[in-house]
Amino acid sequence: MYENFDFEVDGDGIALVTWDMPGRSMNVLSESSLGELTDIIEKIATDEAIKGAVITSGKRAFCAGADLAMMSQYTQDYAETAASQGEKVAAAQLFDRVQHASRLYRRLETCGKPVAAAINGTALGGGFELTLACHHRVASDIPSTKLGLPEAKVGLLPGAGGTQRLPRLLGASEALQLMLLGRNMDPQRALQLGAIHAVAEASDLVAAAKRWVLEDGTPEQPWDVKGFRIPGGANFTPTGMMTWAAANAIYRRETYDNYPAQRAIMSCVYEGLMVPIDVGLRIEARYFTWVTRTPEAGNMIRSLFLSKQELDKLARRPAGPAPFEVTKLGILGAGLMGCGIAYVSALAGMQVMLFDIDQPAADAGKARTAGLLEAAAKKGRLKPEAAQAAIDRITPAVDYDGLADCDLVIEAVFENREIKDKVTRAAEPKLGDGAVFASNTSTLPISSLSTSSSRPANFIGIHFFSPVEKMQLVEIITGEETSDETLAKALDYVKAIRKTPIVVNDSRGFFTSRVVSTYLSEGHHMLNEGVPAAMIENAGRMAGMPVGPLALNDEVALDLSWKIRQATRADLGGAYGESETDRILEEMVVKRERFGRKNAKGFYDYPQEGRKRLWADIAELAPTQLDPDTLDVEELKDRLLTIQALETARCFEEQVLTDVREADVGAIFGFGFAPYSGGPLSYIDTIGPTAFVERCERFAKRHGERFAPCQLLRDMASKDERFYIRFNPHGIQQSAA
Repeated sequence: MYENFDFEVDGDGIALVTWDMPGRSMNVLSESSLGELTDIIEKIATDEAIKGAVITSGKRAFCAGADLAMMSQYTQDYAETAASQGEKVAAAQLFDRVQHASRLYRRLETCGKPVAAAINGTALGGGFELTLACHHRVASDIPSTKLGLPEAKVGLLPGAGGTQRLPRLLGASEALQLMLLGRNMDPQRALQLGAIHAVAEASDLVAAAKRWVLEDGTPEQPWDVKGFRIPGGANFTPTGMMTWAAANAIYRRETYDNYPAQRAIMSCVYEGLMVPIDVGLRIEARYFTWVTRTPEAGNMIRSLFLSKQELDKLARRPAGPAPFEVTKLGILGAGLMGCGIAYVSALAGMQVMLFDIDQPAADAGKARTAGLLEAAAKKGRLKPEAAQAAIDRITPAVDYDGLADCDLVIEAVFENREIKDKVTRAAEPKLGDGAVFASNTSTLPISSLSTSSSRPANFIGIHFFSPVEKMQLVEIITGEETSDETLAKALDYVKAIRKTPIVVNDSRGFFTSRVVSTYLSEGHHMLNEGVPAAMIENAGRMAGMPVGPLALNDEVALDLSWKIRQATRADLGGAYGESETDRILEEMVVKRERFGRKNAKGFYDYPQEGRKRLWADIAELAPTQLDPDTLDVEELKDRLLTIQALETARCFEEQVLTDVREADVGAIFGFGFAPYSGGPLSYIDTIGPTAFVERCERFAKRHGERFAPCQLLRDMASKDERFYIRFNPHGIQQSAA
């Protein structure tokens, strides 16, 4: 009868609606599923033989939310309609489309019959909003179940009633925290807050929901009952006024007003709680229509969801090579990086040989990895038995003979060419014919490192980010002789450990390290100019970066930055270009022995107790100090983002990068480039190539030739081309709007 749902009515007149979309691992709200759900809800409402209903899922999870490809199509359709019929017509059409689910859910909760949601697993976004429109919610007791409204993480707001129903259930304070941060709840937390009514064993879930419909079913929501009061108080009660004062302050502190979706969520809740829910739902739809049209929403949906999903599915994998499975992995170096790689690999089911210079060092590495796994289990992120099984898969070792049956070996020693050469030459002869040898280097060119190998076709770079167990991105670097088969194997490994891979061609610093170094260096330039350090740091965060450039340099380690620059100087000889970064790093590292967080002394001081604070003598690094009141904060912000976007464009011009998706996803997940922008190439596209080139030229005159636009950007500006049109990875013509 239906493609996406099973529908049956039992002898008691209870309709069981089982959502089970074919060909998908998760249910999603799509045009197809919404269309069928419309018919089902109308049948429940009008069929006199149906006394009530239970909605559940035939999959392990209830619903993953809305199909974001559908939302992306909405914005594309809006742009095309606006171009052909005008913005007024386009906005009206979009407003009507985004109200579809909202009107449907309102029809469900006012159908006059009790409806319960049997939530068997994760319910997020529009799926959770569907359960909120049910009169009763019972969730399975599976600890992995997650409930929530995470739309803000991809630049949207809940658009099917979530901003109206959740605050009416939990109060504005709790609901705002969940929606603004996109936090999820486990079943017990949801029960405690009042987001659901009961928790049941998975085997009894549907029966429990049916019992409620038969014995206690009330076909009315609390907010439709006369005399309903908002939990925690309405906006203008003393409690409500305190909530909004704090909420506004936290919103500004966390977002710097860069995210239209969060701003709209605040407005939806504030305005919606002062009117009946039907009016509130229209308010939500208006804000949703506005947010959907913002460049931030379009860019975030594309980069944070669609592009990332495509890369996770190995969009860049060569088609020819057969699937590759790493059953046994060798890791050379049991330091922080090696232990992190061991953590994610053992957790993925691989046997791991963890090597170091001697047995005590190797044993210490396993102990460190075991500590990470045990800590994750204590925090509830892993089952204790899964953590122990991963620990048992790790074998500390010294003798390279143990590499003989490894499918993949990852060298994770210090960022030193001589050391890497030594371990490569010692380890590689022990490998089997088909094994891959990878270097976890952040800056040293792979082609030059592969000269230590007798099999350069099997040599590749796999650059992890620290801490490995938390960072999602892995940068795969192909050398001049790396084979397609080796690339495919590296990608298969990254997918197995559940990371997001990007593929880049060889270059000093590759992509991520090369671009993030411009952010650090621009902070050094500003410091040298006399810009107060606090102003530099605040400008970085206001621009959308997770931390300021000086704080990030401390985390990277100033002495490591100094060593990398010295290695680059040695490799390039006379071609090396000195900059203010060299002078500042020499002053910090060589003369003052301030290495960053690692020795509690860098651009910041790190006391044993209390928070870090800027080094009191940091102003001594600059010849003069500028009056902060004379400085343009917007220009400081623009400089910090522009220099990174410009370097990304240079990487594209030099074909270090060849896929726009990898540029934007890699920048956001690798070093936190302002997520609201969608990434550095989306940032350029949004500004427009002509305006961006003009900005670069203006900055080049004021601050130096490092801002000079590359020829690719000049060519694109002359034709008003966007990266996502000129280099569309799908080969489909798109509108420039």
